[in-house]
Amino acid sequence: MALNLNDLVFFVAAVEQGGFAAASRRLGLPKSTISKRVAMLEDELAVRLIHRTSRSFTLTELGRDFYEHAHAALIEAEAAEAIVRRHQAEPSGTVRITASIPVAQLYLAEALPQLARRYPKVRLQLDVTDRFVDVQQEGFDIAIRSHFAPLPDSGLVQRQLLVEPIILVASPAYLEQHDAPLSPADLQHHDGLLTGASAATWTLLHPSGEREQAKPRPIMVANESTVLAHAAIAGLGITCLPERMCLEALSSASLVRVLPQWNAGTVTTTLVMPHRRGQLPGVRATVEFLVERFRGGETGAQVSGSFS
Repeated sequence: MALNLNDLVFFVAAVEQGGFAAASRRLGLPKSTISKRVAMLEDELAVRLIHRTSRSFTLTELGRDFYEHAHAALIEAEAAEAIVRRHQAEPSGTVRITASIPVAQLYLAEALPQLARRYPKVRLQLDVTDRFVDVQQEGFDIAIRSHFAPLPDSGLVQRQLLVEPIILVASPAYLEQHDAPLSPADLQHHDGLLTGASAATWTLLHPSGEREQAKPRPIMVANESTVLAHAAIAGLGITCLPERMCLEALSSASLVRVLPQWNAGTVTTTLVMPHRRGQLPGVRATVEFLVERFRGGETGAQVSGSFS
């Protein structure tokens, strides 16, 4: 029995889009055509892959297993074609990227237009969200997040793009009105702008390896770094922010570093992707461009990482 590869396309699209109507819009084909071809696929296999009613669309247990292999088969087919064309044409095709809000604002907003100009045949789709993302299930080629703890193992390809310190900053106006802290212990007498109610204590690190706990007076809590940056610029208090986020404000003297010999740890920005997606020229070119942008040409890869 030889399956029609197009039927796998229709089935995978229906699963990924959550129904025939959404798959119809994505593929630009009539809903009835997709539904009929998926039904023919089930008849050919003599199994039920999807439980569908007027209100629901769910995979059977066998349907879930079939989807995983069908999805992989389509990627392999796409990669096989790409291998033939790899040395014949410039990178092309759609590259789907998901990124957290800070990553999109700080890095991708400037980088992606440059990427698009370098590879005009690559069509970029960026989904910006801070929710958990299942990269493979949701069909993304690349996911980029900033995180504080190492990513747990998931079998995805992981590339570390950037590690930067988290620094303490405040406005000159605030420091003029308060005695600038000379040690982490002095922070207990200062107003703190915190990322969360549970983050009231800062763990500060010195290049010598010394660690100190600091607990400023919490006067504002916000789980969004840009809000904290503006609050610090307005003179409300001292906050901890990734260094890159502060560069412009530090350059213009809207903010200055507090306890410059200390930092509040580091934040890591990581790119992950499914193994097979990295074989596609458009994805590969995008990855190498982003590595170049983030790390000044330094490259490297390892296998690991789950993503949120």
